[in-house]
Amino acid sequence: MTRRKLAAGNWKMNGTSADLVELEALAKAHPTPGCDILICPPATLISRAAAAASAQIAIGGQDCHQKDSGAHTGDVSAPMLLDAGAQYVILGHSERREDHRESDTDVRNKVVAALSAGLKAIVCVGESLAEREANNTLDIIGGQLAGSIPDVVTGDSLVVAYEPIWAIGTGKVPTLDQIGEVHDFIRIRLETRFGAGVGRSTRILYGGSVKPANASEIFAVSNVDGALVGGASLSATDFSPIITALENA
Repeated sequence: MTRRKLAAGNWKMNGTSADLVELEALAKAHPTPGCDILICPPATLISRAAAAASAQIAIGGQDCHQKDSGAHTGDVSAPMLLDAGAQYVILGHSERREDHRESDTDVRNKVVAALSAGLKAIVCVGESLAEREANNTLDIIGGQLAGSIPDVVTGDSLVVAYEPIWAIGTGKVPTLDQIGEVHDFIRIRLETRFGAGVGRSTRILYGGSVKPANASEIFAVSNVDGALVGGASLSATDFSPIITALENA
């Protein structure tokens, strides 16, 4: 089954209006992209990013609340993201799980809210360095997949991102064999739970210190359908070569 590859950029808590020129630069560099391109800016920029982005660049949010509305000061709901122009939302990122103590159940409820609103959900999973060194990686990933992904997903609405926590922003990258082992494991778990249709059509991204220098070799690994890129996505100069590598993979 052919899956449309996805290069997703997570700007995290970075970016102001002046940085929207990076979207224009990406559009000029990839006028007819051979993969899907997604930028997830901070919530303050989503509406302006959606207006500034060309047709070939999708915009997403970095989180959403599990409720559609209510007394939740400072939170943003999935319908609000959709109204602002978002098509995707990142959920369960390790920084949300750690900084905001989000559980698998919290993530699962947010995924349900996102899908109900019409957004595509990028569900993040990943192990800590201690868990990796204790050889517990697959147990951790399996638990996160089971607890964070609801039964209502489809291959079109769900994206899974494997981000080893110890590789995010550290410059450390798992070996290609380690990446392949986890991605193959995720694919098997998805097929076992949801059947071949959903299991084989769901895109699985790798995230964690993806750079132009290592992108090509990562994208050649089994069941790697793209990347969720942090720091390198802030600049079109850095992100564009990663997109090109994915197009050529």
